[in-house]
Amino acid sequence: MDKDFSQYQKIIDKFRGVVGRPDFDTQFNSATTRIPKSDRFLLKMELKRLASPCARLIDLRGNVDGECKPFEHNDRVHYLDDVAVSVFRENIDAYGSYTFGVYEACQNTKNNFRVIYQQEKEQLTQAPDKDPAASIDKVHYPAKFHKFGQYFDRSEERMNFAVALKVTLADKSNVDATSIDLSVSGCKIRFNETQRLAVGDKVKISFTGLTQEFNFGDDNLFTYQIRNLLLEDKIQIVGLERIVDGEIDGFGQFLKGYIQGNKRRYKVNLDNTISALYARSFEQFSLPKTFELPIFMSCKDGKFFPRYAHTTDNNQDTCQYWKDEARCSTLHDLVNNERMSRMITAAKLGRSLIVYSFIHKSQGKHYFYTADDKQLAEDKNLRAQFIAFAAQKDSFRVTELTLLPIDKNKIEVPFTIAGQLPSNLAYLDLPIPEEELAKINDLKSVVVATNITNKYIDAEYALLDAANVSGASIKAFGHKRTLTGKELIYIGINYKNQRAEPRFIYKTPAKVEVEGVVWQGKSVDFSVSGLQVVLQKSAVLRKGEIVYITFPKLQQITSQFELKALPYEIMRINKEKTVLNLRVHVQQHQHIGRTFFKALIDKNRGKLTPDEYSMMSPLLAKGLRNIYAAATNTPSLFVQTSGTRYKIESIGAGRASKFIDELNSLSERVHYHNLYPLLCHEELMKQLKPALKTLQLEDKPLTQVIFIAIKDDVESIEKSVTVKIASELRSHKAKQMFISNALKKGRFYCIMTKLSRTKEPDIDYLSPELSYISSYAIHRGKQIEQDIWSTVGLVQLFDVTQETILRCQLLKDVHVM
Repeated sequence: MDKDFSQYQKIIDKFRGVVGRPDFDTQFNSATTRIPKSDRFLLKMELKRLASPCARLIDLRGNVDGECKPFEHNDRVHYLDDVAVSVFRENIDAYGSYTFGVYEACQNTKNNFRVIYQQEKEQLTQAPDKDPAASIDKVHYPAKFHKFGQYFDRSEERMNFAVALKVTLADKSNVDATSIDLSVSGCKIRFNETQRLAVGDKVKISFTGLTQEFNFGDDNLFTYQIRNLLLEDKIQIVGLERIVDGEIDGFGQFLKGYIQGNKRRYKVNLDNTISALYARSFEQFSLPKTFELPIFMSCKDGKFFPRYAHTTDNNQDTCQYWKDEARCSTLHDLVNNERMSRMITAAKLGRSLIVYSFIHKSQGKHYFYTADDKQLAEDKNLRAQFIAFAAQKDSFRVTELTLLPIDKNKIEVPFTIAGQLPSNLAYLDLPIPEEELAKINDLKSVVVATNITNKYIDAEYALLDAANVSGASIKAFGHKRTLTGKELIYIGINYKNQRAEPRFIYKTPAKVEVEGVVWQGKSVDFSVSGLQVVLQKSAVLRKGEIVYITFPKLQQITSQFELKALPYEIMRINKEKTVLNLRVHVQQHQHIGRTFFKALIDKNRGKLTPDEYSMMSPLLAKGLRNIYAAATNTPSLFVQTSGTRYKIESIGAGRASKFIDELNSLSERVHYHNLYPLLCHEELMKQLKPALKTLQLEDKPLTQVIFIAIKDDVESIEKSVTVKIASELRSHKAKQMFISNALKKGRFYCIMTKLSRTKEPDIDYLSPELSYISSYAIHRGKQIEQDIWSTVGLVQLFDVTQETILRCQLLKDVHVM
């Protein structure tokens, strides 16, 4: 049965062996009156199962910490150690015969390696509380950190396996140990007492628990090298790699066969796959909704320029702001060569660059003006003048620029079960072609541009006096109009983008015909092998159906190709049955439509308008996305449903930020972060539930600004942390006092949050690892799938402390109270 009866163990022990007695029902009902009726029924069935005869033999060799010997009972030979013999006899007396209760009691003795490992694993995951009397729920909001872009792929399966070992250390001393897991090339073992070990040391291991069953010959000592060490709760855990001596590896062949034959019995170690699946799913929720704009920088002749930019629904406002009247990008004005040098210097100090900008519109043309905090730092009067002048403009914008490193090793992020993907999902793990890798290798860094403008920033900068600002001083910060922006390519962050061809926007009349029925419409875009058509009226069509397309206007410009009744297959159709995504349907050896569109693209590539989301290879887009995922230090909190309430128990980012490290230091639980500074404020939590209920997928994210003060040398977190939302600090003077007091007594953070509704997960992208986990641990797989589908919201955290302190100082310098 799947039901866990551990809570009723006392009742099971009391009624073992008495199921067949006439008074069993009376006694059982009397003893279980407080147990729910459904559980009472299942418990009775369990007692009857345990009392039923068993024909299985018990073989504990290699599974217990003890010497197993043959033990005969009723002409059957079992292999038991002394502990199991005692348990066997006790349960035989209780049940009266050899039953499943006797069998399972012997399989769960206290010295069984599986039982020992499970107990130790539970102890390792239990969090030590400094104050057991305190209510953790009141002062702790534990959340686990999931690191994006770090999905360790094991080259071979690792099996959970506990067996007795004898380890010969470097000093020739022999120490008893127990294995935790086992693979062909390595294993993980534990010592109950700490040994003097170092990474790189070589040890020799004798698998004493296996030698009783298998004969390894005279040389039964195998050499391993220590790769990692971990000490938790006085238990030393050591990761080892096997050193193979000679060309013939007999022990390796034995391990390969043993693991393959027993992995379902002992279970494959799924820790790395489970960790990767959670991080991969949270990454998929976070990146397509990111509010910041990642800009990939190239360098030519010693000058930096933007090459690619990742776009999402949430950063479209930033993308559109940095475009001129011709819709050409002006990000080169925001991230120019001189500013890059200042960013590099700031990044070494762990800081960002704050850029103030506005757009002057004259005679239908856009002129961009920008100045960063480092440019304005030397002249306080000029700083106040520029910001005061800019703040009067409707186009005033404050942008934070953060320089992130590029780790070329993270371009390819394979699945943890690489090589085991089913054929229909093999495209998910395709290697990036050399020509696309060359483009990525030319990139030097990633600049993240975040629009941190909000109503509080606008209101406070509007307090500056712009009456006596010199126009000549402002003119110096204007940018010349150039054609540089055409080199930048926007690429959407999309996990479902499988387009293999460039797509171009093109509108032309198109007739769709099926069995004599004709619908009028027009094309929206096209590629060599496909196109999208919008119909004037709803059509009775379905996915997979073959339709015949005629292009009357295109036919007028060519006599070489007959563009009538071209067969296309419907790949996707919207609910209203008006938008068709089509792919060429090849009936013979060629398709006239594909030939025509290829010629059209080749001759008019410079005139056609490209679809910015499909011009790049999906594999190039994936490589850039992987780099950004591993580099981003903007954390995301994931909101999940739990019945009728919402919970936040997970954080995700590529790297930990200063604020995330702070949350980690506030936690008393190992491997967890404490979200108390973000979730302790009642008003914030009150706003969360109604906001998520009304927030739609296409809505702009909801903004909140939080002021956090953390005192040093205060043990109680409730006394140490003070949280205010921006609306509570009604005057600028109140904000100044809060910041000043926080910095005097400890640390200050200003966090801008952006709440968004998340999209549904792409299960195709997650299913390979999810299926692998479910095949060995179906309940774990179901729990992970439930956690994935329960994610409904995303809260991105932007640390705007630097700009907040700069603004506070600026207003103080000009005596704004």
